[in-house]
Amino acid sequence: MKRVKLVVANWKMYLSVHEASLLTNRLDKVIKVHRDVEVVLAPNYLCLQPLSVEIDRRKFRLAAQDGFYIDDGAYTGAVSLSQMRDLVHYAIIGHSERRRYFHESFDEVRDKVAAAVRNDITPILCLGETKEERAQKETKQVLHDQIVTALSNLTSEDAENLVLAYEPVWAVGASEPASPDTIAAAVDWIRYQVRELYGQKTEASMRVLYGGSDEPEYVSGIMAIDGVDGLLVGRASLNYESFNDIVTAVHLAALSETND
Repeated sequence: MKRVKLVVANWKMYLSVHEASLLTNRLDKVIKVHRDVEVVLAPNYLCLQPLSVEIDRRKFRLAAQDGFYIDDGAYTGAVSLSQMRDLVHYAIIGHSERRRYFHESFDEVRDKVAAAVRNDITPILCLGETKEERAQKETKQVLHDQIVTALSNLTSEDAENLVLAYEPVWAVGASEPASPDTIAAAVDWIRYQVRELYGQKTEASMRVLYGGSDEPEYVSGIMAIDGVDGLLVGRASLNYESFNDIVTAVHLAALSETND
């Protein structure tokens, strides 16, 4: 099955509303519309509403970087996924920085995935092992536990549109990504877990991304890996020229796949 490629720009806790607007304007000028590549911008909460009326929806969609799993209530400081359902198509769930700095548990990630689906928002579920877990050869067990727990409240129909993002924690912010063999082994294992849970049809429709030091020079090599459908891009997405190079490289990879 041919899946539309996906490139997600995670702007993290950078950029004011004005700076995000400037970057979006620059991206709009350089990025072309590609039918085989979907481009998603994930700014901070403050920027979501103004960007929702600024973006060209032929080129871009919006994603939340997180969201609370209870739809409404007395939860000071929280922003629910329900409140963002008219602003975003996607929500990044379980990012390694949320797990590490905000101590998000497996159960919280599970509930956020379910809340996103309930509110017609597609979850981008982040998965990955730490340096210590990798050294102890626990990568497969970590990925298994993250997937099984996070998807436990979803039906096969719910899971078909889910996006999974492999982001090895030890490669996030590093000077170069994980090796192709490492990425390929993890993606194969992730897809195997989905097949075991939901069957081949669901696995075939589900997109799997790679996240972790996605600089433009590495994109073609990453996209050549079987089963990789796109990228979750961090710091490189803050530079409009670099991000455009990444989107273009993913488009070329999609063209090459079509011509094979």
